[in-house]
Amino acid sequence: MGERQVNIPPPDAAERLALQGSRTIRWTVGIGAAAMVAIGLVLLLLLTQATNNRELYERNYTRLFTVNVVVAGLLLSVILWIGVRLAIRLRRGQFGSRLLVKLAMIFALVGFLPGLLIYVVSYQFVSRSIESWFDVKVEGALDAGLSLGRATLDVLANDLANKSRTAAATLADVPDATAGLALERIRDQLAANDVVLWTSAGQLIASAGQSNFVLNPERPSLQQLRNTRAQRSVAIIEGLDDPGLQNPGSARIKVLAVVPTASFGLLAEPRFLQVTQPLPPTLVANAIAVTDANREYQERALARDGLRRMYIGTLTLSLFLAVFGAVLLAILLGNQLARPLLLLADGVRQVAAGDLTPKAALRGKDELGGLTRSFADMTQQLADARGAVEKSMDEVNSARANLQTILDNLTAGVIVLDADGAILSSNPGATRILRAPLAASEGRRLSDMPGLEDFGAGVQAQFESFLGEQTEHGIDHWQKSFELNAGHPGTPPQDATTLVARGAQMPAQSNVNAARLLVFDDISEIVSAQRAQAWGEVARRLAHEIKNPLTPIQLSAERLEKKLTGKVEAADQAILTKSVKTIVDQVDAMKRLVNEFRDYARLPAAVLKPVDLNALVQEVMQLYGADGGEVLHGNVPIKLDLDPACPRVMGDAGQLRQVIHNLLQNAQDATEGAPVREVTLRTQCNEGTQRVRLAVRDTGAGFPDYILKRAFEPYVTTKAKGTGLGLAVVKKIADEHGARVDLSNRVVDGVVQGAQVSLSFAMAPAVAS
Repeated sequence: MGERQVNIPPPDAAERLALQGSRTIRWTVGIGAAAMVAIGLVLLLLLTQATNNRELYERNYTRLFTVNVVVAGLLLSVILWIGVRLAIRLRRGQFGSRLLVKLAMIFALVGFLPGLLIYVVSYQFVSRSIESWFDVKVEGALDAGLSLGRATLDVLANDLANKSRTAAATLADVPDATAGLALERIRDQLAANDVVLWTSAGQLIASAGQSNFVLNPERPSLQQLRNTRAQRSVAIIEGLDDPGLQNPGSARIKVLAVVPTASFGLLAEPRFLQVTQPLPPTLVANAIAVTDANREYQERALARDGLRRMYIGTLTLSLFLAVFGAVLLAILLGNQLARPLLLLADGVRQVAAGDLTPKAALRGKDELGGLTRSFADMTQQLADARGAVEKSMDEVNSARANLQTILDNLTAGVIVLDADGAILSSNPGATRILRAPLAASEGRRLSDMPGLEDFGAGVQAQFESFLGEQTEHGIDHWQKSFELNAGHPGTPPQDATTLVARGAQMPAQSNVNAARLLVFDDISEIVSAQRAQAWGEVARRLAHEIKNPLTPIQLSAERLEKKLTGKVEAADQAILTKSVKTIVDQVDAMKRLVNEFRDYARLPAAVLKPVDLNALVQEVMQLYGADGGEVLHGNVPIKLDLDPACPRVMGDAGQLRQVIHNLLQNAQDATEGAPVREVTLRTQCNEGTQRVRLAVRDTGAGFPDYILKRAFEPYVTTKAKGTGLGLAVVKKIADEHGARVDLSNRVVDGVVQGAQVSLSFAMAPAVAS
């Protein structure tokens, strides 16, 4: 069976630098380790030579020991460096670090444990062997002699202190002036060399003795005086630490005692008695001899400790060499043994992470090499399969994106529900029509949404009924109209939204749990248009039926007034005149109402021509008593804000004049009762949309919410005596002109400050081009 050749991409610049750096580190460590091993062997050879040659040992002891410590420290540094690198790799989670650490620990233990056993045994052997080279009894005898000499000196010091306290008691009644004679007697009684009396401040009172310090005696320190006062006496041996102690002829070893004495007089300060007594010459000579012998023995024993440290340092160096060799061997062997496994495991990790690039394979003919090559072949096959899957997924995602784009741009609402009526997904059109956050409510039942309880329950009932009829009659969808918010608490009846909904079951293996598709649209404008058309027909018939009897009624009333004038009494004549006038006025009002009905029902088709909107506004303003700027009509100021760059629009001048008049009249009526009564008429040109905007704004109470939705329907009004035909006529004329009409309330800081009606007209074709 032939082996497949796997193409491995060449390493990039960063990888080459990393490989070169790794090789440099390995060469440096290898050369350094070999140099330290060679130095260790040389030190072992020198140690052997120094053991056999005492003069060579004593001459090179310091240098040999220093080099031993340096080499041991360098080896320890290398071992610690290797351990730190392994620990860093392990902490970073670098792949294969655990296996290398495990192998390194195994090989290190294999080399360290036997070396440690040999080290412990050798340590004990060296320590006991060197100790046996020296006579332990001699060292003990010297220590006992020193202890005996010091004990003898302590006895003499304590005896002198006791005698000094007894002598000090005799000085209680002795004044400072005659203290010298008393001190002479004390010196003779104690056979002392010197006797001195001091004050508590260290000032000389009197002295007696054989020394030559009559003028300047040796004064005790203030600390010694304080200790004397606290301990009642101080006795010390002076001269033991003098350099002249090695020469018995010049040694001055003596006992010095300081004791407090009673003061002469009640207010006198305390005094201290200092007594100095020489030691017997024989005792001094023996003490010096024992001290010199012990010093010489300790100097000789110093070489013993150095030799012990040298042997122990050498053994420690050998142990470090063994551990270092074991760790180094562990890394080398572990790398060789773990390389195929690490290569394979690294490839598995990369594949698990989604990396299907070509993997490296070993060229060896063993089983591990064959396994790496098979893994590389499998990875290539997985890469090919994933490429095909990704291509298919791209096609699916593209189709899904196209479908989502279509759904996002649909004016109709689309909702996908599950079997329980919970929202799975929706498009922006559904959110706009239902005025509810559907996208943020996925997973929630439609019937649980605030304001959509009846709609959701009705949709769920339609789907349940549809599933039964689908099985019986084979229908594939249902369709029904819904009144959204109709009769909802807190919602006026006029604010209901009419929806036409269509539902179907989405394809699935089981119809029970299949998703359900709901498509709906807002047909409120269509219903409003149908209602307006119906009102127009009603208005036409009412105008015909009501207008016919109005003229006979008016003529009959006038004829009665003419026939009866002068034939009735004065009081009856006033009643007759008032009644006839009332009949005529009401008939005229009925005629005006009928004319409005007729105009709304029989609005002539608009003849669109280029019209200067600013000039048309100025012409209408002449009817209000001014040529432009600001006019005052009915105590309501009208402000003009005309754009001088406003181009011509396509419109019917007569109908547009009626629109402006209706809007101004409605705005003036809306400001009745407002604190500030003001109307603003504004024109504005938008070059980007190629449209001209006409807006009328007032400072009244604004439109109620239910009026905003149905303000353009006939007979919808907030005026007590209004017919509701003003905005209906405006809407009808705007539709004839292809204009867009918007109604809104002006809100400032959350408070309604008035209303605004704006119309957007298309520019004349010549201007737009």
